[in-house]
Amino acid sequence: MTNTTEVRPTAGTTPQGRGGVSGVIARHPLVSFFTLALGLSWLAWIPYILSPHGLGVWDLHFPEVLGSAQFTGVLPGALLGPLGGAFIVTAVADGRPGLRRWVGRLFRWRVAWYWYALALVVVPAVIVASALPFAGGDVRAPSALAFAALVPGLLIQLFSTGLSEEPGWRDFALPRLQHRFGGLGAAAILGPIWALWHMPLYLSDWGGWPNAHWSEPVVFALFTITFNVVMIQVFNKTGESLPLALLLHVGVNNTISTLFPEMYPSMTAGTLMIGLTITSTVAAAVLLVVTRGRLGYDPARRSLPIDAPVPARTRLVGSHDGLR
Repeated sequence: MTNTTEVRPTAGTTPQGRGGVSGVIARHPLVSFFTLALGLSWLAWIPYILSPHGLGVWDLHFPEVLGSAQFTGVLPGALLGPLGGAFIVTAVADGRPGLRRWVGRLFRWRVAWYWYALALVVVPAVIVASALPFAGGDVRAPSALAFAALVPGLLIQLFSTGLSEEPGWRDFALPRLQHRFGGLGAAAILGPIWALWHMPLYLSDWGGWPNAHWSEPVVFALFTITFNVVMIQVFNKTGESLPLALLLHVGVNNTISTLFPEMYPSMTAGTLMIGLTITSTVAAAVLLVVTRGRLGYDPARRSLPIDAPVPARTRLVGSHDGLR
């Protein structure tokens, strides 16, 4: 006598068992995320781009916050895209366990002190130095007020730019990309998409419209692609710490917006980006050579489930790590 057992997948718990939009998202989480990240942001930015802050074909004025209309015109689209897309896809594809893992990286703040020094001191100092060769001798010491604005500016950037982008690009997309393609493959995919996401903003005052030269978005894209390599290395070497990714990202923005207007008063945005791009390209090239393209990612992890814990030897995390 032969016993047979019928194996029935639990409905709604596997991608193969789902239909409709949720099934597509569950089977193709990365494609779904990138589609939502770009699509939702670009749709939300259309009014701002068409307004007097951009192409000027729609008489719609966005209110200013802290002297800029970008908080009301650009930030909502940023929140809807990477952040909103990552939340939707994680909730549909992975459910509550996936959401806990996704949110859990936000609490991986207990890493070695030198990573914080890198994000808060070393990288800003390198950014300042990168502009010196292009300043034409017009370099001035920042005022005490500018230095005092660094911390408030950093906090504002953390809760605007940082939290709108990094939970999507680094927290959601990067681990999945590395699990499929390794460190180098993930960098080759994520960097160009991250750059592409910004491109419509060059039709607004965010990108200097209408005075920006056509080469400026190209240089910015090169900077984004190469700086993404640095971001991946830090993310991996800190045990996938999202706080460090946030600080590294917004530390660049904050240094430029807070110190550069006083230090380099005659420097244009396009010239500034040239120095940044050269510096980030050199850093990316060094990291790719030194790590042989791994960028801190252990290829052996690709044979494990994507939600497998990061090896303890690569991380020092806090008490909230149980939310992984």
